[in-house]
Amino acid sequence: MDFATLIGVISGIGLVIGSIMLNSGLGLFYDLTSLMIVVGGTIAATFIAYPMKEVFKVFALLGRVFFNKQTSLSKIVEELIDLATKAKKNGILAIDSEIENISDKFLKKGLQMVVDGIEGPEMNTVLATEMQNDQKRHKNGVQLFSDMGKYAPAFGMVGTLIGLIQMLADLNDPSSIGPKMAVALITTFYGAIMANLFFVPMSVKLKSRSQQESLRMQLINMGVNSIRQGDHPRFMEDKLKNLLTEDEQKKRAENGESGKGAK
Repeated sequence: MDFATLIGVISGIGLVIGSIMLNSGLGLFYDLTSLMIVVGGTIAATFIAYPMKEVFKVFALLGRVFFNKQTSLSKIVEELIDLATKAKKNGILAIDSEIENISDKFLKKGLQMVVDGIEGPEMNTVLATEMQNDQKRHKNGVQLFSDMGKYAPAFGMVGTLIGLIQMLADLNDPSSIGPKMAVALITTFYGAIMANLFFVPMSVKLKSRSQQESLRMQLINMGVNSIRQGDHPRFMEDKLKNLLTEDEQKKRAENGESGKGAK
């Protein structure tokens, strides 16, 4: 569970509801017609813009926003160093028995090709293709949420225009102008909340996840190639740690992990 995302959503909703309750009741901000226009219009526009299978993936994308099972890069470096050490001491085939215990599918595929003796260019082509496909999937998800963040305010404005037209069409009762104006503006409120509290932040979060995933696969690709080439574990570690953040490098140094591959 990504607690930062959860805290952000809960606090955002809580602050909006709290600010409403300070001056009025929630009932004033509920209008079924406005919800139908904004929510229905956003969903309809998304179906028009994207293939149906891409739209239905939105639930899987929501899982990526709230749940992040990604292993830290530092742990992946340690795993690669251990494998490189075994391969250096006992030969490439020595890591064959370790592959079955590896949970990372990308790392597993790369190591299996190393054990199978696949040449460097062919192996790199396969791994690069998988990296590109993965980035394409992430890019589609980011774009989908980003576009929904544009559709929601737009349909909020459509709802407001509908309400204003209906209000101006019947000005015989001046006392009804205020309530009708309030209802007209609620759709803009709904669109702004949906876009700025949900869709746009989720798009940014998915983009961040995509960058992390890309870095993870890049690190694994570099490590697997080092193992295939028979690089010394210490040399491999020096190459891989350049992809780690400054905090991760500092943490490795404090834990005494740096240089373990040379032993």
